Amino acid sequence: MRVFVNGEPRELPEGASVAEVVASVTAAGAGVAAALNDEVVGRSAWEATTLRDADRLEVLTAVQGG
Repeated sequence: MRVFVNGEPRELPEGASVAEVVASVTAAGAGVAAALNDEVVGRSAWEATTLRDADRLEVLTAVQGG
């Protein structure tokens, strides 16, 4: 299936979860948020939330700076 991750198309296997995609985007253990089709997905729901064809997933990572 084809989904859009941070605006870029990606081919993923059927049943891929938000958690799997987040792990492929960043190794950060904290400061990460995910939004699926413009709705925030709580971290506790990442494993259970599966993606469908044409979904849009945004993975955001907090950055420190001065």
